[in-house]
Amino acid sequence: MINSMIAIVAAYLIGSLSFAVVVSRLFGLSDPRTYGSKNPGATNVLRTGNKAAAALTLFGDGFKGWLAVWLAQTFQDQFELSNGTIAMVALAVFIGHLWPVFFKFVGGKGVATALGVLLAINIWLGVGTFVTWLVVAYAFRYSSLAALIASLFAPFYYGLLFGADWTLLAVTVMCALLIYRHGQNIANLMSGKESRIGSKKK
Repeated sequence: MINSMIAIVAAYLIGSLSFAVVVSRLFGLSDPRTYGSKNPGATNVLRTGNKAAAALTLFGDGFKGWLAVWLAQTFQDQFELSNGTIAMVALAVFIGHLWPVFFKFVGGKGVATALGVLLAINIWLGVGTFVTWLVVAYAFRYSSLAALIASLFAPFYYGLLFGADWTLLAVTVMCALLIYRHGQNIANLMSGKESRIGSKKK
């Protein structure tokens, strides 16, 4: 029980590392929470025109999601972590990104972190979800629309591959939270005000 709690809290703290803010500071860029969508994520960092900073943000946010789940899986037997705990770790690192304790609980929308989590759970689950995102993003040039559609498919892909279990529940909750965090984007898409991928901040 104690080991499970430590694993879940550690995952949340890993998720609380906001790479959009950290990378922007390292590159001398404006705080991503002050321009564009005001979302500390790779897409918003890209609006500065600094592709390297955006790529590093994307990698960092995705890597932390993958790392937390991978660590739990790797030490599962040693610390007697149940499959349910692994599922909670996957959800905790994602929640940490959304509401990071290190940044006054103001976090991103979780697209990259969710992808990292899915890749750690199963590489084909992650690849399938990413390809879904890529196809929609390429076709419509809206990162938010791609994320919304990919998040709808991710639980379906998992259920198709592994059936119903605690991880499916965690993935479903994670995707529901991701959709919730895109509420303003949904409104913007419906009104035609959503920014396209690659558009720079004004």
